[in-house]
Amino acid sequence: MTAAPGRAEAGESGWRTIRSIGFRIAALHAALMALSAGALVAVLWWNTAGYLDRQVERGLRGDIAAFAADHRAGGLAAVATAIETRIAEDSDNEAIYLLLDARGAKRAGNLDAWPAFLSPDAEAGEGRLTREGTETTVRARALAFADGSRVMAGRDVGARRQLQALVAESVFYGLALAVVLAASGGLLVAQVLARRTAPLLATAAAIGQGDLARRAPLSGNDDEFDQLARSFNAMLDRLAGLMEGVRQVSNAIAHDLRTPIARTRAGLEDVLHGAAEPAALKAGIERGIEELDRVIDLFQALLRIAEIESGARRSAFAPFDLAQAVEDVAALYEPLAEAKGIRLETRVPPALKVVGDRDLAAQAVANLLDNAIKFTPEGGLVMVRVALAGAWAEVSVTDTGPGMPEGIRARATERFFRAEPCRSTPGFGLGLALVEAVAQLHGGRLELGPGDEGQGLAARLRLPTESAA
Repeated sequence: MTAAPGRAEAGESGWRTIRSIGFRIAALHAALMALSAGALVAVLWWNTAGYLDRQVERGLRGDIAAFAADHRAGGLAAVATAIETRIAEDSDNEAIYLLLDARGAKRAGNLDAWPAFLSPDAEAGEGRLTREGTETTVRARALAFADGSRVMAGRDVGARRQLQALVAESVFYGLALAVVLAASGGLLVAQVLARRTAPLLATAAAIGQGDLARRAPLSGNDDEFDQLARSFNAMLDRLAGLMEGVRQVSNAIAHDLRTPIARTRAGLEDVLHGAAEPAALKAGIERGIEELDRVIDLFQALLRIAEIESGARRSAFAPFDLAQAVEDVAALYEPLAEAKGIRLETRVPPALKVVGDRDLAAQAVANLLDNAIKFTPEGGLVMVRVALAGAWAEVSVTDTGPGMPEGIRARATERFFRAEPCRSTPGFGLGLALVEAVAQLHGGRLELGPGDEGQGLAARLRLPTESAA
């Protein structure tokens, strides 16, 4: 026979509850409360029932010590007188005494016979006996003298034992109540945790099934669970942005690869079907290699950005002179600027130390210079400045080109993004994306804005100085 579905589901639900972190927290809560209650009970018992026993024991030891002193001073007669005096002064009628001579005959006391629970050679004991027609509990101590006589001092502890039993019963029920309350409170905590984490689990399950638009709800209490939900949602927003970026990059790669590959294929077909001369065949193959080199350059740029974003180059960080690195890059691009009839000027301090990857920083500055020279018309100006701005070392590249509208500047660092006026110029739209990745790797940032006097574009790469790093 198989278990009913409802019973199986209930059993599985109960097992999940037992395995949950909420149940473990509840069990720990119950154990702590039980230990606290146990400690309280121990203190209560020590200060009540334990105190009563210690008080009785001190009284009995005092009586025995006094009888020993009386016997040394005046023999059995002195002990008998002391016993009669104590019995007369016992207003609570709790004291019990018995003095026997060497033959076992009673000499004094308010007890007729030696109690059965106290053997002749025993020093102390506790047991039941009948006193004045009523059975009660007596705790006693005994002392045997050298002449063979014996004395016993006892206390009627029946009332005390009843009080101790009442305290023990109260303690037991109190401890049981504490355990029940602790378990109930723990289960309540487990249910609250399960109820608060259920939306997060449901959201994670929905995300796992492909619903990337799902977000964890907030309770409005602004507690730890709301903070966790906000962090969870922020992570999902970031993941959704990355997924959208991957989709856009995939589309852009497909679009940018289709043209050179199609052009290469068409050129190779022309060579295959039409080229008879070796020179024409060679020219067709060279054009195909050139197009394939463009595809390789595209993938190399993507791999370089991925390497930078992974942080793998951060282990090679070291102090270097940013001013000298910018001077070297500007010197490389000066012939290109002259060939286009563009004036390239630099304003660089003697030295400015930063910590980072010199090659990556130089590559970022080279990308900014390449863009500036590419879009600056003949007779224009490209200005490269290096300056200290607070805790930042700032490299600014400004040009006198057409500039970039604010809406386009917001998307300029996206991979493969190219504004319509720029689609006719060579490139893949990855230059500013690489600069942005280098800035983030170094803990800096890239800012795009209007150039000097609102003309052209100003790109500012900010890196932390050596002291700030």
